[in-house]
Amino acid sequence: MTAVALPIATPADTHTRAQGGTVVVRRLGAAPPARIPLSRIVTVELRKSFDTRSGFWLLVSVGIASVLATIAAIAFAPVELAYSTFILAIGFPMAILLPMIAILSVTGEWSQRNGLTTFTLVPHRGRVVLAKGIVTVSVAVASMLLAIVVGAVGNVIGSTVAGSDTVWDQSVVTLLHVVLANVLVLLVGFMLGVVIRNSAGAIVAYFLYSFVMPTLTDLLAGSQQWFQELQPWVDPNVIQHALWHGSLTGEQWWQLAVTSTIWLVIPLALGLRSLLRSEIK
Repeated sequence: MTAVALPIATPADTHTRAQGGTVVVRRLGAAPPARIPLSRIVTVELRKSFDTRSGFWLLVSVGIASVLATIAAIAFAPVELAYSTFILAIGFPMAILLPMIAILSVTGEWSQRNGLTTFTLVPHRGRVVLAKGIVTVSVAVASMLLAIVVGAVGNVIGSTVAGSDTVWDQSVVTLLHVVLANVLVLLVGFMLGVVIRNSAGAIVAYFLYSFVMPTLTDLLAGSQQWFQELQPWVDPNVIQHALWHGSLTGEQWWQLAVTSTIWLVIPLALGLRSLLRSEIK
């Protein structure tokens, strides 16, 4: 039996049939390959967060920092222990570690030269960035839930050691505000990773945002009355600090919306626009 291939300039795929002892192969239009589901991309990005030693130990350090902060609160707290003492103690290392996780999850595609592979397998860069965002927010929420549990255990142990009553001064709503504050801080790190796309540069920018800018704005507010009234509307650290200490008023929610738009939404949108158009090397 002789096989004869008949090339036809149509979309790929083949249809084979027998014709008088000859096998005729025709190219027919075929459906394009199935799109990779977002859930699979999220799973891959989550696994990439644990695959490297640096990523693994950075995630482990979240739990370690929670335990160490709890021990420090028990040993060195100068006031009567309460649940809020442990939440605030744990919050400081969380505000440093979680943005680092977000930054490295984005910048790894450029600093470690993974971008060519990632964006070849998934050409739609926006879906990859969305998957990274879902993973980082999920890690932040899971980390804070772990920190809340560790703080609760520390509160029980601390009050037992001190021989005092256990004080539960944090409501569920207050704890949700704490989780929201950490998610916002993490998203700032994510935004800086998208905008700068360099690990060292994004980390330096985050420390300027978190530690240098609040000092400068506080100095300006202390010397200029006009800025003191304007500060909550332009300084995101003011309203994020309020999230750590209780519920917000209606005006404070508007301040949170304004500062988040200025410092998070707009830069993230500009960074995404640049990321989707930039050349991957």
